[in-house]
Formats: sequence, structure tokens, C-alpha cells
Amino acid sequence: MSAKFHRRESKSPLGRILQNTAWLLGGKGFGAVCGLAYLAIQTRSLGLKDFGHFSLIFGTAQALIALASFQTWRVVVRYGSEHVHARDWGKLGRLGMLCGLLDGVGAVIGCGLAAVLIFGFAHKLELNPHFVDVAFWFCVGSLWALVSAPTGIVRALNRFDMAVYVEAIVPSGRLAASLVIWMTGPSVGRFLFAWAAIDIVEALLYWIMARRLCPEAVNLANLRNWRKAIEENPGVTRFFMQTYAASTLDAAMKNGPLLIVGAWVGTKAAGLYRLASQISQALSKLSSLLTRSVYAEVARARVSSKASEFRKLALQTSKIAGLAGIVVVTVAVLLGKQMLEVIGGDDFEQGAAILVPLTLAACFDLASVAFEPVLHATGRARHSLVARLIALIALAIGLVFLLPTGPSGAAWAVAVGGAVSYIVMGLMAWRTLQQIDRKEISIMPDPEDDLPVADSAS
Repeated sequence: MSAKFHRRESKSPLGRILQNTAWLLGGKGFGAVCGLAYLAIQTRSLGLKDFGHFSLIFGTAQALIALASFQTWRVVVRYGSEHVHARDWGKLGRLGMLCGLLDGVGAVIGCGLAAVLIFGFAHKLELNPHFVDVAFWFCVGSLWALVSAPTGIVRALNRFDMAVYVEAIVPSGRLAASLVIWMTGPSVGRFLFAWAAIDIVEALLYWIMARRLCPEAVNLANLRNWRKAIEENPGVTRFFMQTYAASTLDAAMKNGPLLIVGAWVGTKAAGLYRLASQISQALSKLSSLLTRSVYAEVARARVSSKASEFRKLALQTSKIAGLAGIVVVTVAVLLGKQMLEVIGGDDFEQGAAILVPLTLAACFDLASVAFEPVLHATGRARHSLVARLIALIALAIGLVFLLPTGPSGAAWAVAVGGAVSYIVMGLMAWRTLQQIDRKEISIMPDPEDDLPVADSAS
């Protein structure tokens, strides 16, 4: 049995990106509607204080996941796309199983970090002592629900259509669980248990789907030969370390401010921040969808397209993302207050001052959607790491000066960090594309190109 490619594809790279994004948008559009519905149930049934507790526990779990998750899907897509192009399922499988093993190691490490953070520092976050044990087990469940490796296999196979069905489990399951909890007695613990259980179900289904799509790759024989994947993919270790460091910095920017607001301002402020953050993410959902599609297609273009087509793809995608970002910010400015009031009620209306800067920050991510894939595909993962480090420093400086003004100050600090990331990474990507035009670098780099090198773009 061979890997399943039973899907009619567009002939152009941009067409495939839009096609894949349309598949994801269909699923995420459904997810967004469900998400807003269960968010409204949560906020109104728990109230501002308990929703703040839920937000801090959930935010802590997300931060731990970011630290423990090695973002192995990027490794599978970056190196696996070449194996898929050559239809070498053995190499794809050994790479995928290596990444699955790394996901397991990350979960174990994350559980240790969770024990230290939850039992040692819960009082810093003003968590109710009754929630400490629940928070720990929620983090454990969330960590073991990582689906990075099978996600990478599905994306490398370009089967975004199949991923839509599995990913619909989470929003639909959460909505159903929220309705049941609302009717039987809402509590922070019940919501956390439901969220963790649904995530674990999704993880199992993702592995099953990856197995069905490419049984030659997803099997235990390849797991036993995981060491061979390191030899077959030169530079994979360095690329893995660089992308992990970059994703950790990105997670610090996205999850750190919530925890800081909870520790420095209070639990209610954290609840306000969380709701505004959720709505801003819903408005800018196109960012994450485009990132998935663009990353896979840029990796594919690296092994199958000419340099001119590669550059054209990056520029076209950036223009589309930039226009979408402008629309999203406009909606947040005009309708943000009303959205907060409808979803959370009167207690959450004051979160409008937080929503606008968070949406602005999310739109900087949206506008820069093609930058990191370009840098990764040309062996310049280190440059994206440097850009994120500079952005994190800008965020920290912003928090020092703006956090005293409250959660809205933290949100504006996030916007500043997003702007810096957009500018710095954009300049690096633009310089890389210029070098491709002048044929100073190739879109099919040698294996050693993933190692740090002293070049004119450093």
C-alpha cells in the first residue's frame, strides 16, 4: 500500500496555498464559531474571578507545552518534503518516528517542569489552593496530547483536507462539553478535565490518520531505526535546535504576558486579558492557517521549483496576508467592545482596551507569515531565531515601562514586540530573496547550510 494522494491539486504553488488554506479555513471557521460559543458559556457560567483562574491554569499549560514541544512538525515538513517528493517512505517514516520520540521526551520533561511550577509557584499566580492539584494534572494531560510529529507527516503529504476532520474534534467536543457542564454545574475543574480529555482524543486520532495515509512511514519498524534518520537528514540536529529555540521565544511572547498580568495585576485582570487574547486570536486565525499552508508549500517549492517561482510565491503570500491583517485590525477597532460584551457580559466590556493592541500584534504575525518559511527553506533558521530574540527583548522593555498601567499596558508591549519581530524578520527575508535573485544562494541549500555560517546576511 502506498501513501494516499487522492486529492485534486492546483498546479501553482500559490493556488495550492489558497487551496490548503481554504480547507483549513473551513474547519477553523467551524471551530471559530464553536470557540466563541463555548467561550461565552465559560465566561458567563464561571464569572470573571473563576475564569481568571481557568485562564492562568490554561496559560501555564500552554507555556509548558511550548517549552516541552520541540515543534517537530517543522522538522518533518522541512526534511520530509524532499522524501515525499522522492517517494522514499522509509526515510520519511524514520524521520517521523524520530520526531514522535522527541515529542514523548518533551512530554516527560514538561511534566517535571509542571510539578516544579505548579506546586512551587502557584501562590505567585494567586491560584486558589483547591486548584493546584487539578492544574498539575491538566498540564500533564495537555503535554501528552502533543501531536506535532503526525501533524508534520500529514502536512508533508499535503493532506490538509484530512487534517480538517480531525481538528474539528476539539472545538465541537469543547462546545458539547461546555453545554453539559453548564447544565450540570459549572466549575473550573470540570472545564479543565474536559479540555484535557478532548485534546488526548485528538492526538490519538492524528496518529491513526497519519498511519492510514502513509502506513509505510508510520510503523514500529521505523521507530526502532530512529537513529538512522539523523544520518539520512544532514543538519537536522542543528535545524531542530534552532527551530526549538525560536518557538520557545515565540511562546514566551504569546503566553508570558498573561502569566505576568496574573502575577503582577491579579486574577481578574488575567481573565480580562485571556478573553481579549482569545478574541484577537479568533479574528487573526488566518495567520496560523496561512502559516501551516505556506510552510509546507515553501518546503515543497525548495525541492521542486525554480528560484524565480520561489521568490514570487513569498511575495504574493506576504501581500495577501498584509491585506488580511488590515481588515482584522479594522474589525477589532470598530466592533471589539461589542464583541467582548456579547461573549463575556458586562464584566468583560472593559477588555476592549486590551483587545485592540493584541489584535494589532496578531496581525503583525499574519503579515509576516512568509518570512520564517523562507528563512528555514534556505538554511537560515538561525536568522529567525535572532529576530525572535530581538522581539522578546523589545517585549520585555515594553513590559517594564507599560505594565504599571495595567493589562492594557501589557497588551501594548506585546504589540511593540510583534512590530519589532515583523520588521527584523522581514528585513532578513527580503535580504535572502535578494540573494536568491543574484544567485548568491540557492533555494536547495547543501546540508551544511543549516549550520551557522558567516555570510553577508548574518
